Amino acid sequence: MEDYTLLGILAGLLTTIAFLPQVIKTWKSKSARDISLGMFLIFCTGVLLWLAYGILIDDLAIILANAFTLVLAGSILYFKLKYPG
Repeated sequence: MEDYTLLGILAGLLTTIAFLPQVIKTWKSKSARDISLGMFLIFCTGVLLWLAYGILIDDLAIILANAFTLVLAGSILYFKLKYPG
């Protein structure tokens, strides 16, 4: 594995886990009142497209980062729909 691939995986890991505190907070409080539905719809669509791009060019860093980001951001989107507040 190339050094730049490891750098990409680390960058993706850090930007992905940045969503974890929001997921936990929203899950525990059962409130997504202050979260923008439009922003998360657009964001999740963009992440899905990045994931598709990563798959098409076979880039592990892009695939991993966007797959996990989609799960976490998708969780926030789910909570927004379930707990609109």
